[in-house]
Amino acid sequence: MQAFPPQASGSVAEQVNRLFDALPDVFLFVKDRQGRFTRGNTAWLEMHGCRSEADAIGKSDFDFHPPALASQYVAEDARVMESREPLVNQAWLVGDHHGTPQWYLCTKLPLFADDGSVAGIAGILRPFDQAGQAPDEYRRLTPVIEEVTQNFGRRLAVGDLARLADLSPSQLQREFRRLFGMTVADYVARIRLVMASRKLRESDAAIGQIARDCGFHDQAHFTKAFKKYAGQTPRQYRERRQGHQ
Repeated sequence: MQAFPPQASGSVAEQVNRLFDALPDVFLFVKDRQGRFTRGNTAWLEMHGCRSEADAIGKSDFDFHPPALASQYVAEDARVMESREPLVNQAWLVGDHHGTPQWYLCTKLPLFADDGSVAGIAGILRPFDQAGQAPDEYRRLTPVIEEVTQNFGRRLAVGDLARLADLSPSQLQREFRRLFGMTVADYVARIRLVMASRKLRESDAAIGQIARDCGFHDQAHFTKAFKKYAGQTPRQYRERRQGHQ
């Protein structure tokens, strides 16, 4: 990889942007005060299915993520801007444009205008199981996360998952609550819903079949859980998403 030549043109900010574009496992984004994206590096754009920055500018989290998740991201942005303090290494479950979920460590900091007011927010996402700096406590749970991601359609017992991390079931539950703010069952349900949303967008399979494939007892249970998660029924979600393709 070539270093920038001494005569590199553009502002310092533009040159720093070029550096971030060269980092494949660092996802940089910038939003304005209203939560609209104004910048995303190459890795972030690819993660969100954007062919260029023009596909992302002016859009918000609600254009890329289910409402339940998007509202959490936006609420956290608001807390950072109100506190005027950075938030470092917060764990978040984020799905890419294929719907594949992964845990990331997210660092956000407020951006200030010349008059000292908060003008927006900048953030960086790092996959915690890929980054060498990831805390050991997160890496310890990587086998559990991989098992759930690969086998979300099967019955997943807490005891079996705990053994993968060399923990007792109660220890695993405490670690999930402490690090991710949810129980193991909540995490499994979240993965199933994220993967179900992907199938709804990308396949013509019957909703009942998708429910079974994603580990739900029946279609009624799936519909109730999905509506709570996405703010709409599976059928409504499919019709709206496929209608925009």
